[in-house]
Amino acid sequence: MKKKITIVLLLLLAFGLKLDVHPNEKDVLFFLEEYCNDFYPEHDINELIFISIKQQRLYLIRHGHVVSKHTISTSKYGIGNKQFSRKTPTGLHVIAHKIGKGVPLRGIIKGGVYTGKEADLEHYPVHIEGDFVTTRLLWLKGLEQGINAGEKIDTYDRRIYIHGTPEEGLIGKPSSHGCIRMTNYEVVELFKLVEKGLKVLILNV
Repeated sequence: MKKKITIVLLLLLAFGLKLDVHPNEKDVLFFLEEYCNDFYPEHDINELIFISIKQQRLYLIRHGHVVSKHTISTSKYGIGNKQFSRKTPTGLHVIAHKIGKGVPLRGIIKGGVYTGKEADLEHYPVHIEGDFVTTRLLWLKGLEQGINAGEKIDTYDRRIYIHGTPEEGLIGKPSSHGCIRMTNYEVVELFKLVEKGLKVLILNV
């Protein structure tokens, strides 16, 4: 166990040394392989979404290759799993639902239903009133009891999504209310490439 912890700490250090720049794809894949082998050996993670909170990046991994990568935004309130905290949870998740197919770009989704209204996009780095979910959403469910699943810490019950936002000018910096935000165009592209049941790993690296 001590050996595993040491290996992971070295990996985290190596990954963290590049916080001022985005790590190359080879480094990301090596890190993920070692990390998942140590912490999630019971899961088949040949395909997954990896979200790096410190990098504010999302990677779609498939069979040892980065299929797509995107700049995202996690919570402006930080990292956490408690209900009503508005923080982004960490750990292993799965896509429980895909919602929004056919919704127009900028279409506002509320309670998992398209409202028929469209949001005005803000391309400048300013907050707008409200916390709108737009265009598409991937609803996440935690797979780790006591970390992101269970009473008062449940990612699914907290309605943590990967979704589009009208605040596109804030993409790339923590600005959400707990969810993972993407630009509207890029969330449509990601939506096309993933299916329900895909694993999603969120880490503060």
